[in-house]
Amino acid sequence: MNVNIKATKLFEWLSKQKSRIVILLGGAGSSKSYSIAQYLILKAYSENNRRFLITRKTLPSLRLTCLKLILQLLEEYQLPYEINRSELIITTPTNSELIFKSIDQPEKIKSSEFNYIWIEEATEITLEDFRQLNLRLRRQPKGINQMFLSFNPIDENHWLKTELIDKLENVVYHKSNYKDNPFLSEEYIKQLEDLINQDKNYYRIYTLGEWGVLENIIYQNWETVDSFPESVDEIIYGLDFGYNNETALVKIGIKDDEFFLKEEIYETKLTNEDLIRRLESLKIKETIYADSAEPARIEEIYRAGFDILPSEKSVKDGIDFIKRKKLYITKDSINLIKEIRGYSYKKDKNGNVLEEPVKFRDHLMDAMRYAIYTHCKNESKLLIGSGGRFYDI
Repeated sequence: MNVNIKATKLFEWLSKQKSRIVILLGGAGSSKSYSIAQYLILKAYSENNRRFLITRKTLPSLRLTCLKLILQLLEEYQLPYEINRSELIITTPTNSELIFKSIDQPEKIKSSEFNYIWIEEATEITLEDFRQLNLRLRRQPKGINQMFLSFNPIDENHWLKTELIDKLENVVYHKSNYKDNPFLSEEYIKQLEDLINQDKNYYRIYTLGEWGVLENIIYQNWETVDSFPESVDEIIYGLDFGYNNETALVKIGIKDDEFFLKEEIYETKLTNEDLIRRLESLKIKETIYADSAEPARIEEIYRAGFDILPSEKSVKDGIDFIKRKKLYITKDSINLIKEIRGYSYKKDKNGNVLEEPVKFRDHLMDAMRYAIYTHCKNESKLLIGSGGRFYDI
């Protein structure tokens, strides 16, 4: 494969590994997933008749991350390929196959054998899932079979550490952080480095790429569902504005005082004009509750014909309210699920837990809170709109 690619030192490390199990753990933005995707593409175009399994816990998350990333790289490198979109199989000119199947499709995985397996966000899967996948890593010819696992080290008691890294002999691992990726923006680097001022555990995990401890998680009152229900009592939306950070929109269905959530937008570099087009494409007619710190953006969206209101900004009261409710999140809401799993309270320098969440990967959490709390708070308070200007009475 004669392609000029931009790669990090992590890619170079990968190319030298011969162990059966190769683990890449590290902080946010360290190029773990990107480097593995590049490396598997190299393998698929330089080796004949190889079968690759690329997997995550659920199919929607797999489509929106690994599949999207590899297709983007193939287009960027202008490499020829064929794709079976119904089966999610990419075939290369070397007769190699990149097969995308999720862990929750066990019958399709157990019926096959592979030369290479990549498990993205490996903290999502169980030890039994890993053992089953390891049994599938046996396709001929022998001597080249490898499994790659990538994840943020969120919990030092996770089986990935206690059962793989600490016990198995045929395992190599690499710890990385943002300093290993020279292509990150200065703004993102500043955001990661600022975590030291918010929460030492978050700083260890996402900035330094060191093992952390899963603690002080805010929401325990949620579970996943396959899809958004066809019938609910009412629908509302929560919107958190962003540009360099993600703009986040969540759809919320209310049914019998329970809440069904679906991630609709999670994207950087959206201007208000871009956002309005996205809202129009979603055909939103219901009320949108948005960040009240952005009155000019709210006004512009209101003038574009949307029923948009500023939100109640009390973080503590909003969180306390939502913690008392039952939440159901659709399985395709991958960023929403990732955020809620890690959404935790800050600690001060003495280790005391504060009633304030860590400000990192929280855009959909904010959007959810804006909508649910503002919509459901004390009914004696009314938000009245007049020409796009709103008054709390």
